[in-house]
Amino acid sequence: MNTKLATLLSSALIMTLSACSENPTPQSETAQTTVEIKAEQNNPLLAEFSGPYGGVPAFDKMGLADLKPALEKGMALKLAEIEAIVNNPEPANFQNTIVALEKSGRDLSRVYKYWGIWRSNLNSPEFRAIQKEMVPKISAFNSSITGNKKLFEKIKTVYQGAELKTLNTEEQRITWLTYNSYARNGATLSGEAKIRYAEINQELAGLQTQFANNVLADEENYALFLSEKQLAGLSESLISAAASAAKALGKEGQYAITNSRSSMDPFLTYSDERELREKVWKTYYSRANNGDEFDNNELIKQILHLRDERVALLGYDNYSQWRLEDRMAKNPENAMNLMKQVWPAAIARVEEEVADMQEIADAQGANFKIAPWDYRYYAEKVRKDKYSLDSDEVKQYLQLHKLRDAMFYVAGRIFNFDFTPVPEGSVPVFHEDVKVWEVKDKTSGAHIGLWYLDPFGRKGKRSGAWATTYRSHTTFDGKKTVLSSNNSNFVKGSEGQPTLISWDDAETYFHEFGHALHFLSANVAYPTSHSGVRDYTEFQSQLLERWLTTDEVINNYLVHYKTGEPIPANLVAKIKKAATFNEGFKTTEYMASAIMDLLYHTTDPAKIEPQAFEKEQLAALGMPKEVVMRHRSTQFGHVFSSEGYSSGYYGYMWAEVLTSDAAEAFAEAPGGFYDKDLSKKLVDHLFSIRNAMEPAEAYRLFRGRDAKVEALMRDRGFPVTK
Repeated sequence: MNTKLATLLSSALIMTLSACSENPTPQSETAQTTVEIKAEQNNPLLAEFSGPYGGVPAFDKMGLADLKPALEKGMALKLAEIEAIVNNPEPANFQNTIVALEKSGRDLSRVYKYWGIWRSNLNSPEFRAIQKEMVPKISAFNSSITGNKKLFEKIKTVYQGAELKTLNTEEQRITWLTYNSYARNGATLSGEAKIRYAEINQELAGLQTQFANNVLADEENYALFLSEKQLAGLSESLISAAASAAKALGKEGQYAITNSRSSMDPFLTYSDERELREKVWKTYYSRANNGDEFDNNELIKQILHLRDERVALLGYDNYSQWRLEDRMAKNPENAMNLMKQVWPAAIARVEEEVADMQEIADAQGANFKIAPWDYRYYAEKVRKDKYSLDSDEVKQYLQLHKLRDAMFYVAGRIFNFDFTPVPEGSVPVFHEDVKVWEVKDKTSGAHIGLWYLDPFGRKGKRSGAWATTYRSHTTFDGKKTVLSSNNSNFVKGSEGQPTLISWDDAETYFHEFGHALHFLSANVAYPTSHSGVRDYTEFQSQLLERWLTTDEVINNYLVHYKTGEPIPANLVAKIKKAATFNEGFKTTEYMASAIMDLLYHTTDPAKIEPQAFEKEQLAALGMPKEVVMRHRSTQFGHVFSSEGYSSGYYGYMWAEVLTSDAAEAFAEAPGGFYDKDLSKKLVDHLFSIRNAMEPAEAYRLFRGRDAKVEALMRDRGFPVTK
């Protein structure tokens, strides 16, 4: 790196700590630096996406040796662009301030796409070393921009100026989003408060990264290896998957249950070995809570203290108050009120479910009370007893590739999308498991984007399922098409055999595809219009789950993996009849996590010892002893590994109210879930506009009114009170 670049980057990282960001580099020097930096851009992580389909990421050229230099150059380039905005002698207006900001940072944004792949899909000790070094620097860099006084004054001038009224709806929205983002993230502070705010951001960035890495370490470092004698109760497909997992871990001939939900959940559902169920359950739910080097209890305390201190600098009473101010809920009281409306019915249902399980256990001569590691196992027996429904029988009809085809069918009917596999090797991928499809408009044939799929679990890949984009749709500076991606952790079927998944996993598959369709259907001008409102962005994906149970999907894509025969009508009837089965468990484990999230962020951190706090608060709520939080505190990555869902995990249920209400609209439509007119309204008002409109207003355009919580209660089979 040349001296001028090193000086610029160093200055960027120091600016926040010295509170001198309001004294930018002279414009002539900035221009000179920009030219010299651009001359050095031979780093593949910085390069413009090239090749077919409007350019694609160079996943075949990404190397960790390039990551740190690319981040440093990318940050320097963006700072030069920011300084050019600040030093523009013309009066601040929408074009030279807001639009200029929308254009800035493209080089760094591309680097972050590769960073995201290493962090989520290809994590390694080598990457973690770079991550540990760079995360605080990235935080300081971000603070140097949000803390730039002159930049904020320009943004404020546009936001408060007469020009705002002349802008269109999206332009007004992104101006407000930009102003609000800066104002809520330290731009209004000065002096020691500004310095401390930036310091806290750096400290949090490091702690949150460590939290995530500790959970990943406990997932990677454990697997339960079984012999053939310990497989009682497991189906042929589960045994095959466990054998494949053991082989991948160097234990061919044995059977592995890994410390991931996709492996743990089916084992707890079917294994007849109670001691092994207990062992797997305890190992999974004690992740990062074992008093060793990967323990997260102390990190939680530090994170909560720092978040509380930071929002106090801005004048808020607690972190939740700050976090929810620009969400649909608006404040923690509204979020908690929704939880309280549903919680009593949920725990009452758990009591009924446990009674049914205990009856079966007692009839079998079991000399014990139902424990958490028994819940899934005996719930499955109740399902068979009450509904004659065997989850493993259903699983034989849930082939991963056929479900993917079903999702394509739904996308074609509702969004008018056509998915075609791209020729092998024509688009670079970061792992051999990743496959790519081109997405076109079925009517016009116009190219819309690409869809990447990375479906299987592996070492170094974080748990769970998620969606992301490598490029989002925009039109303000030349039309950009979408590069979207879905990522899962399914246990791959043995060689030559299809991957079979559970009904819950099938719903998750559709759910994440809903996020991808949200990306692909976007029709907005500006990047900021893609910023999400957390208690709204899950709505689109939750709604897509409803198409899994439509007759068109069931009759054409749910076929037996051996015989190819469609799923029998009587089995479908059982599935639909049992739609609200075990809803007490599912709702309670989720809501316990959502409520604890809000409690963690509305309580004085000085009063919190994580394990004691979790135990005390859940006891006060009347948490059934047979159920635990879906995400125990030490592994609650949504909340403590970043700030994406912090104080916002309730948002899944907030969005579920919208989902249930919208689903009733489709159920009542003349064409049902494939009604053309309602589908168009769905795409036009709730998918294509992203965050270019206030979500509540957008929903009213679709439904003609606000959503009602009664639809959610009906969906879950809970009593609806007037």
